[in-house]
Amino acid sequence: MLYEPFADFLVNGVEECTKAIALGGNSFGTKWGTPDVIGILRARESHIYKPTMEVVSAEIKTDSSQLVVAFGQACAYTQFSHRVYLVIPIESPKEDVDRLTSLCQIFGIGLVLANASATPPVFNAVLRAARHEPDAYYVNQNLPKVESKLLH
Repeated sequence: MLYEPFADFLVNGVEECTKAIALGGNSFGTKWGTPDVIGILRARESHIYKPTMEVVSAEIKTDSSQLVVAFGQACAYTQFSHRVYLVIPIESPKEDVDRLTSLCQIFGIGLVLANASATPPVFNAVLRAARHEPDAYYVNQNLPKVESKLLH
């Protein structure tokens, strides 16, 4: 499973999070509402400029036949996330990767190619996620469900 390695990639690879956890399943209780990985970015004590906390979410698909569904799920996470990533198999058809790259660029979603057969898995960021303002209602509805694991 790629959830834990990608959570680590968000923290130590692209440094988009100060803490990230694997989630998946239906933890948030809504269709397309639970990301596979969720993290936060908080200013460190040593930082001079301290921006507000950001929520980062990721949808991970290991099946290339599910790329359109994965893109839809990633779009749904923009309701409660400042940044969203879509992680797809590196062996996905080039035409599909090109189309997803274009769509992700339009919607500000980060795109990452995953080589799951490597040990440990290797992630290649094709696009970094753009920051946007999520809907505060959905942030406050979802974050309490992972507060104990993510915020403390």
